Amino acid sequence: MKYEVIVVGGGHAGCEAVLACANKGHKTLLVTGSKDTIAMMPCNPSIGGSAKGIVVREIDALGGYMGKVADKTLIQMKMLNSSKGPAVRSLRAQGDKITYPKEMLRIIEENKNIDIQEEIVEDLIVENNKIRGIKLSTGKEIMCDAVILTTGTYMRSDILVGEKRTSSGPISNPTEKDLSKTKATRPSLYLSKNLEKLGFKLIRLKTGTPPRIKRSTIDFSKTKREDGDSKLYTFSFDDAPYYSIESQEPCYLTYTTKETHKIIRDNLSRSSMYGGFHENLGTGPRYCPSIEDKVVRFADKERHQLFLEPESLYYDDIYLQGFSTSMPYDVQEEMVHSLPGLEKAKILRYAYAIEYDAIDSRDLKQSLETKIIENLFTAGQINGTSGYEEAAGQGLIAGINASLKLENKDPLILKRDEAYIGVLIDDLVTKGVKDPYRLLTSRAEYRLLLRHDNADLRLRKYGYEVGLINEKQYNKLLNKEKNIEKILQELKEIKIKDEKNINAYDYLKRTEVSISDIKEKLSEKFDEVELEQAEIIVKYEGYIRKTKKEAEKMRKLENKKIPKDINYDNIPNLASEARIKLKEIRPESFGQALRISGVNPSDISILSIYMKRYFNEN
Repeated sequence: MKYEVIVVGGGHAGCEAVLACANKGHKTLLVTGSKDTIAMMPCNPSIGGSAKGIVVREIDALGGYMGKVADKTLIQMKMLNSSKGPAVRSLRAQGDKITYPKEMLRIIEENKNIDIQEEIVEDLIVENNKIRGIKLSTGKEIMCDAVILTTGTYMRSDILVGEKRTSSGPISNPTEKDLSKTKATRPSLYLSKNLEKLGFKLIRLKTGTPPRIKRSTIDFSKTKREDGDSKLYTFSFDDAPYYSIESQEPCYLTYTTKETHKIIRDNLSRSSMYGGFHENLGTGPRYCPSIEDKVVRFADKERHQLFLEPESLYYDDIYLQGFSTSMPYDVQEEMVHSLPGLEKAKILRYAYAIEYDAIDSRDLKQSLETKIIENLFTAGQINGTSGYEEAAGQGLIAGINASLKLENKDPLILKRDEAYIGVLIDDLVTKGVKDPYRLLTSRAEYRLLLRHDNADLRLRKYGYEVGLINEKQYNKLLNKEKNIEKILQELKEIKIKDEKNINAYDYLKRTEVSISDIKEKLSEKFDEVELEQAEIIVKYEGYIRKTKKEAEKMRKLENKKIPKDINYDNIPNLASEARIKLKEIRPESFGQALRISGVNPSDISILSIYMKRYFNEN
């Protein structure tokens, strides 16, 4: 049987990709090593976080599923940075590692346009640099029109603990203590080499996961309790909360000690990273380092913060966030027992590092289609990112754009001032990665526009246009926009009697005044979300206007396209480094060219002059 789209890998990127293609009406095959690993959370049992929570809202606004599934299966919810400005607020949910994958699998299995096959993909079938299908480890060939690779950390992956290196994918069984007895997932051993044969450049990356601790062996009296928020939240713009304030599970805070640091320093020679056991070790994540890395890099710090997080309501594991390590088992025991509250803790599952292959993301177009093979798309950790949310956002865009390509339509390219997903993809294809990429609010120069509260206002129209948002959802958005505009208009008309007799709009700009002080004066009872949106627009009006002005300048450069067949060797006076980078990345616009490291404004001016002549001659 021939499929329109084949998605390889059932992680968070694969789930969004396969559902996007199927919901757009394309017959889609999901190939995964095991159904048990679909939407698996091999590391942190959470969805969202700083910047990442905004990505989940953006996924929902576009018609994706991560937010909806997280809302249904969470065990705690918090709004991070709630005391700070709206640009940095974002939701973080403590997820349930059992129910989250089950709910996502249910949604996929119920979709009539999706088939699932449990197998390993070893090669791609390519003719004339265009995708034709895939080849399984059994030798079976399946033909298709487009392929989306979402292989996560499975390509030529090795698990590292001390001096031991084991060929394996991530650990999927959350209950076994000894890694040798755990239900490890099968790695993809040959796909990497075959991608190299097709012309892809590969990089070696590494990430890790901390130990899991038996809840009943922890003395929580020596830790600080961290409860969920007393206000209900959802990632999704469509659903009401499924949980109650009282039903949330607490997390706990503890710290490393001087003894912990001494144990680590005394045993650095036994760590996978520092012991010298493995040659050409992959690069680890800069913004989520192992505890060994923290102790070495921040030697002046007396302690490091750790969180004890429940993984599920259905088993006893506590995730020790911030304690990722590749130390041998005996050293891990000493390290854990040096922590306040964990002196008698029982380790249910030891920590490990995992090393894997990724592609050079500069080989991608902004649509996430590869520049090397037509109709081949990639998304998630294969592109060098870390995190479930970054993967899901890419998977959704890859699924949308693979579908649009088959429909002979232009791709959906989100700009840097439109979405964190746009920032993420632009960073990947323009700058590439040296270590696993993590989204941060500091990466977004227009973050005041890319807020948690306005993701639907920014992106739901795109979701509707590509066919993933239905009429009911879209009409709800239009009604929300209408009400916000009505609130703003009424605020300008309502007079507030004080010493200046000003209107409510200007009165609301005062720091000590909130919308709740004025809402009774409005003509009708508006939704709290609409009132909040209006308040942010009023209070940050000047900053928003300035940011939009800056974004508009960049938009003009983004709209100035560079021909695909341009020969940079023909451009006189171009700096040699700029010429090399431009030839390597082949930016699609002047805006993207300007963001390439090594390309300066003077190079852009030279390019602009050449382009004017180029278009006159052509």
